[in-house]
Amino acid sequence: MIMVEFDLRVVTFGEIMMRLSPSSLNRFIQARSLDVIYGGAEANVAVSLTNYGITADFVTRLPPNEIGDACLNYLRQFGVNTGKIIRGGDRLGIYYLEIGAVHRGNKVIYDRANSAIATIERGMINWEEVFSGVEWFHWTGITPALSQRTADVCLDAVKTAKEMGLTVSCDLNFRSKLWNYGKTAGEVMSELVKYVDVVIGNEEDADKVFGIKAPDVDVVAGKIEAEKYLPIAEQLMKRFPNLSKVATTLRGSISASHNTWSGVLYDGNTLYKSPTYQITHIVDRVGGGDAFTAGLIYGFIKYEDDLQKALNFAVAASCLKHTVFGDFNMVSVTEVEKLMKGVTSGRIQR
Repeated sequence: MIMVEFDLRVVTFGEIMMRLSPSSLNRFIQARSLDVIYGGAEANVAVSLTNYGITADFVTRLPPNEIGDACLNYLRQFGVNTGKIIRGGDRLGIYYLEIGAVHRGNKVIYDRANSAIATIERGMINWEEVFSGVEWFHWTGITPALSQRTADVCLDAVKTAKEMGLTVSCDLNFRSKLWNYGKTAGEVMSELVKYVDVVIGNEEDADKVFGIKAPDVDVVAGKIEAEKYLPIAEQLMKRFPNLSKVATTLRGSISASHNTWSGVLYDGNTLYKSPTYQITHIVDRVGGGDAFTAGLIYGFIKYEDDLQKALNFAVAASCLKHTVFGDFNMVSVTEVEKLMKGVTSGRIQR
């Protein structure tokens, strides 16, 4: 049983999909069967927070069929509250993942058009009811990318959250394959981010969404200098004065199996920089950014005003995610804190 450590409730909202992957690093063309799990950015955050002892509700729309039931039960086994999930629509979105290795990168194919959540309508979710007794709301840029309908519902959610005094966080999470209903990411996200307190992204999101680019950065070569991301944070805060914090994950892609991993956090005055981890044998990088987001939310709550420690927790948690197969980060606070202290030997625990 997951133990609740904090008297605080977090709500996340977005799409969860069926993930289908060839086993044993096989390519799609080699596969004769596919492994089935479920995952999605906002659900990934909810699972991590639940692991850390925070009550998390995941809100989405699932089809009223056996696949929707299977997805619901998958979430429940990890302790996520599913009572605010609504049912309707015809299908669950699917994504196919081919896991890369060494110099062959991951490949993702989406099959999520007209999914249950993409066809959601305003008024289907009573946000005042959902946010009753809640302190924090998290969403990502994936949700409004799905359709005009999800963008509208997301706007209703962030407006209501701010009216009710919640802290609102957003991972920009730009997905080029999704923005295809006639509006650009910058056009839609500019309105939504006006209601956000904490914005999170990777080294490319601010550029792809808002045209704000870090100078002289070469992520492909794996050479990332944290200080070069200060101008991004400053420009985001200037454009959106409602922001109190900007966080960026820094991934140096040496190969599909070897990345460097770190992060920065800016509060308007100080740029906090985390240690850099060498992740030399990646098991599964999907969900790494979501693990960072959940770790940051937990860090803000657990360590209160110690922003350096909050950032270090987020980076350590997301570093460990790279060792876990699947979208969810199935690690404990104790494991994360050990890594924060420099325990990296991976020795067997008896």
